[in-house]
Amino acid sequence: MTDRYVDVDWPAPARVRTRMTTRFGGVSGGAYRSFNLALHCGDDPTAVAANRERLARDGVPRVAWLEQVHGIDVVDGGDAIGVPRADASFTRSTEVACAVMVADCLPVLICDRAASVVAAAHCGWRGLAHGVLTALIERLGAPPRSLLAWLGPAIGSARYEVGADVREAFLAARGREAVDVGFAPVGTPRADGSPTWRADLAALARTELNGLGLGSIFGSGLCAYDDARFYSYRRDGTTGRMAAVIWLSDRD
Repeated sequence: MTDRYVDVDWPAPARVRTRMTTRFGGVSGGAYRSFNLALHCGDDPTAVAANRERLARDGVPRVAWLEQVHGIDVVDGGDAIGVPRADASFTRSTEVACAVMVADCLPVLICDRAASVVAAAHCGWRGLAHGVLTALIERLGAPPRSLLAWLGPAIGSARYEVGADVREAFLAARGREAVDVGFAPVGTPRADGSPTWRADLAALARTELNGLGLGSIFGSGLCAYDDARFYSYRRDGTTGRMAAVIWLSDRD
C-alpha cells in the first residue's frame, strides 16, 4: 500500500485522515500507469474504477468526486448529488471524503483544530487568481485562526513558465503582493517579444491563506514535474491524475 501514497506531514487532529496518492500501485496501463483516479483523461473506465476501489480498500470512505473546471465553486460533499461541477468541497460528515485530482495543479487540504470540518481545494492559476481558497474558507464557518492547511505536490516554479497575461490576471484580482511573491521574470522573452514569468502556485496559495487569517500552513515542497512518483501534465501531456483526499474518522 505504501507506494500508492506519500505522507501528508502536518499536525492535524487524530480524527482527521488523509491520503495523497502517487502514480504507483494501480492497474492502469500505458500513459496512465498505474494508479490513475480520473475518468476524464482518456483512461479505461474499468481501470479507473478498479483504482478507486483500491482507494476504498485502503480505508477511504465514499469520495465526493468533483468535475473540476478551474473555477471557484464550493460544494458540501455530504450533500453532493452525482459529480458536481466545482473545484472545492468540505464536509462535517464521517461518511464522506473530500478529494481533488491534480497533475501539476496544487491540491490544498484544510481542517480545523477541533476536527469538526475538513475540506479540499483544486488550485490551478485560474482558481487561485479568482479566489477559490477565499470562497472555500468563507463556507467553512470556522475562525481562520483555527484552521490548518496543507499544500500538496504541484508543478514547481522552476518548471512553470507562464505568459504576462497570467501575471496581469493576478495583479488585477489579487493585487501587488500576490504578483511580487508569486512571479519571477524569465530572462528570455517569447519569439514575439512578450515577457514570460515563472509562477509559484504554492506561494500564491500561501499569500491568499495568510491574508484570510490562516497562520498554520504546511507544505510538501514536492514538484510534480520533477518527481517521477507523480503525474505531470506539462511533462507528459497525456497522463493520469493523483488525488488528495481528506475525511473525518468517527474515532481518534
